Amino acid sequence: MLASTPLRRFAALPVTLLLAGATVVATPHTADAASPDAARSNHKIQKAMKVAKRQLGDPYVYGATGPGSFDCSGLTSYAYHKAGIRLPRTSDSQARAARSVSRKNLRRGDLIFFHSGGNVYHVGIFWGAPNGKRLILHAPRPGQRVSFSRLWTNSWFAGRVGPKHSAPKINGFNKRQGKSVAQKPKTVGTISS
Repeated sequence: MLASTPLRRFAALPVTLLLAGATVVATPHTADAASPDAARSNHKIQKAMKVAKRQLGDPYVYGATGPGSFDCSGLTSYAYHKAGIRLPRTSDSQARAARSVSRKNLRRGDLIFFHSGGNVYHVGIFWGAPNGKRLILHAPRPGQRVSFSRLWTNSWFAGRVGPKHSAPKINGFNKRQGKSVAQKPKTVGTISS
């Protein structure tokens, strides 16, 4: 009876779910996505975002690492350190420490690195994309305060921090050429309802 094999039952599952009103979605998947370490990592990212948001309105001061004033990488290193994630001090060092993430796989709490001529010059925390406009929380520049901003250039790439298993490496940054180099991620179909 071929219909009773596990493979046949699995193949019939999407049809059964569609008839029941569920949605079948193929999504990228990692074996550890639901692991306790991944959940802890997500909790730490959320905590870092809360810490960073509490700094809204603090002044930008070059080289400052908080708690009352920050430069861009001082804000990110301060917020993530308070959440239990160690980051290097400068934006360039943070870019080298983070795992690169494709633009289509951005998550809230990822770091956005801005570059020019192959050098990283600024970093902010990705906050989301309301109305399709990507938004970051950052310490902008002298004379300004920690605030939310839309991305103002297309010369950026994203990085993710935390345990390596929670974010597979998807692309890299070629510092000599100053551009992202895409690599194909492995995908496995999953079913969600």
